[in-house]
Amino acid sequence: MILGRVLNAASDVVHEVTSRKKKSHKIIRGTVVLVKNNVFGFNTIHTTVADSVFELIGKGVTLQLVSADNADPANENGGKLGKLESLENWNLTCTPLACGDSLYKVSFEWDEEIGTPGAIILRNNHAAEFFLKTITLEDVPGAGRIHFLCNSWVYPDRKYKKPRVFFSNKTYLPHVTPAPLLKYREEELKVLRGDGKRKLKKRDRVYDYDCYNDLGNPDKGAEHARPVLGGSAEYPYPRRGRTSRPPSRSDPNTESRCFLPFRIFNVYVPRDEQFGNLKASDFVAFGLKGLVKQIIPLLEAIVDLTPNEIDSFKELDNLYFNGLPLPTNALNQIVSQIPLPMMKEFFRRDGKQLLKFPVPQVIKEKNKTTAWRTDEEFAREMVAGVNPLLIRLLKEFPPTSKLDPEVYGHQNSCITKEEIEYNLEGLSVEEALGSNRLFILDHHDSVIPYLRRLNSTTGTKIHASRTILFLRGDSTLKPVAIELSLPHLDGDKFGVVSKVYTPADHGVEGSIWQFAKAFVVVNDSGHHQLISHWLNTHAVLEPFVIATNRQLSVIHPIYKLLHPHYRDTMAINALAREILVNAGGLLEKTFYPSKYSLEMSSHIYKSWNFMDQALPTDLKKRGIAVDDENSQHGLRLLITDYPYAVDGLNIWFALEKWVRDYCSFYYETDKMVQEDPELQAWWKELREVGHGDKKHEPWWPKMQTREELIESCTIIIWIASALHAAVNFGQYAYGGYYPNRPTLSRRFMPEKGTPEYSELERNPERAFFRTMAPQLQCLTGITVVEILSKHPSDEVYLGQRTPGWTTHSVPLAAFEAFNKRLAEIEGEILKMNMDKKLKNRVGPVNVPYTLLYPTGEVGLSGKGIPNSISI
Repeated sequence: MILGRVLNAASDVVHEVTSRKKKSHKIIRGTVVLVKNNVFGFNTIHTTVADSVFELIGKGVTLQLVSADNADPANENGGKLGKLESLENWNLTCTPLACGDSLYKVSFEWDEEIGTPGAIILRNNHAAEFFLKTITLEDVPGAGRIHFLCNSWVYPDRKYKKPRVFFSNKTYLPHVTPAPLLKYREEELKVLRGDGKRKLKKRDRVYDYDCYNDLGNPDKGAEHARPVLGGSAEYPYPRRGRTSRPPSRSDPNTESRCFLPFRIFNVYVPRDEQFGNLKASDFVAFGLKGLVKQIIPLLEAIVDLTPNEIDSFKELDNLYFNGLPLPTNALNQIVSQIPLPMMKEFFRRDGKQLLKFPVPQVIKEKNKTTAWRTDEEFAREMVAGVNPLLIRLLKEFPPTSKLDPEVYGHQNSCITKEEIEYNLEGLSVEEALGSNRLFILDHHDSVIPYLRRLNSTTGTKIHASRTILFLRGDSTLKPVAIELSLPHLDGDKFGVVSKVYTPADHGVEGSIWQFAKAFVVVNDSGHHQLISHWLNTHAVLEPFVIATNRQLSVIHPIYKLLHPHYRDTMAINALAREILVNAGGLLEKTFYPSKYSLEMSSHIYKSWNFMDQALPTDLKKRGIAVDDENSQHGLRLLITDYPYAVDGLNIWFALEKWVRDYCSFYYETDKMVQEDPELQAWWKELREVGHGDKKHEPWWPKMQTREELIESCTIIIWIASALHAAVNFGQYAYGGYYPNRPTLSRRFMPEKGTPEYSELERNPERAFFRTMAPQLQCLTGITVVEILSKHPSDEVYLGQRTPGWTTHSVPLAAFEAFNKRLAEIEGEILKMNMDKKLKNRVGPVNVPYTLLYPTGEVGLSGKGIPNSISI
């Protein structure tokens, strides 16, 4: 086979040489930067031999210029093609070990018929793929330097029906695209769409849609089955990327699953969406300890070796400050079964085996290790913690429910004025409502529809909750009442049985109040992970990734605007479906909704509204902000010291200005938006397919005006960058200390006359840990949030882009202005965090709010806004 390919290639060379015209040609010099497959550790002897043979005849990698000026009727009116040219000295080019890049030279013959090259056809005749980064042409007549930003895997040419085409970094709306390039623009989009039927392989670049029918594994038994999410009124959901795996044996509607340990490598995502080499190496260093087949058995073994449960805060604190001594001989046998690099973060080997976790910020200061228990910190984390998205203004008292009374009976709150008025600094309830000083964290309506099933069919025991807070004069919040509810014993139509708890500092009443706050946080932790984090960032954004790649050409201005904000999102979502949000996955193991986790997120997706994801809209809808032309950004915050809202609004309006400047350069009128066929196809497919279960919602922008385009793109980038950063990278800072953010409970609130209440009176710390998660779930939960909170070494932050991404000076200047504004925001955040008048910026635990600080650092830095949802 190799000999035949060599002879064919040699024949091509002879034919080209003999057919060349004798007229003079100018030589254009070019450079190509790529990463060979051996840098990623995939090289083989076969690959090396094949590459060497093709190098001998000079046809390993060929490139062909495509004219942007002159069409060729013989090429279906596509651009005039230049001659095949080859990379020079493939096997003689050294690969720098530091970065893995290899630089090659290539020379092109040029004449007037080629004119300005607008694209390059590249063929890889080697036996293995490589990662193509850039192609640069120098001294092109009439054009000067032309840069091609490729960043794509290129497989052997025989794997493709058509050779790979790469466009220069010029940006074109469809109607101004040079006619000779239209053919290639359209053909490339057809390749990316695929045919919707073929089985997809790792090398494919196809973007397509499917429902979430891959969460369960019914072949393992009924307890592993999960409903299909998406495509029905009962379980609506955003679409995910199609993987083309066959159906399971037990249920034709459920996609079959791969088997660990190869699972993470076998789930299809388009080739260029797969993790890069640096991301892959960081995943080994940081993330492998989260794999179900390795870490969970390890933690189970540790629990077997230390069968006593956690009994006190001091015992838990040892996991961070001193480590937990473990039996050496038995543990050595366990550790030997697991790759050592993964264990370095877990154990130290100095004669003792110690299980030790990084110290979370919330207890990092020695004299602040109990500050998390205060009411002030409990409330502060609703505006500056890891889930600052739910608190809202209370507009009526007592709070009411929106649940259907025909199904769920009476669900309104039973909190009375007498239970809270003594705590309102002399105000009546009516006065507090009228002055916008009562707020609520409401986890009632979202939990009630599943509460009976949760408490009867899983190991969890939880309450629905409402928390009433009073806004003090210094802009801090004070919890004044917590209502915990359970379903009525006689059935849902009889409503709920509720009990109200109010603040207390001492004795058993003080312990009960701490328990009440813990039950609230259990609800908040589940809502945060499954809704604020997974659903409202990861899941809702994936259809945008797919639609953008299917309908917008790489040279379309909106593609270039949005593409950096999609990096690694499909890959991390595919991985999440395999080991995090799947049946029996880590989230089901560690958060209270258990097997109903994603089903509950589907229920809440019914009320998802794309336009509400805009931060100003969200704040106004929650009653946190009101329009005020005399205030910054035209909004006045009712909680003036609301770190997420303050920093978020600064980021939002800086982002919106950048998007506005960018879009206004390419779309001078609304008519240009209306007449852009790619843009209209993109928005139509996004609404009708990607979020197809909500396609009839009236709130979708019609995409008929430039303003609608600006607002939509700003929301997309906000979700991918700042919103995800706000709800993700503080998880370990706050939730790494389990008592501060418990994720499930296994006993109800202790009631007088019960053994649990007696235990609470005798030993409140022991009772707390017996009520919340057992040791295994506690250790697993800490591990999960540690993995999710880390910035990898190849993170790309907001305001950073690959050089040479466009040739237009106006967008480049606008992006530079955006960068400058982000730097100013960083300075403003640092200044506010040092202002002692702003008590919510650091709180009793002395943890500065930096989750929306644009620039980040590797690891558990607790700051930085990545461009994309990459973890």
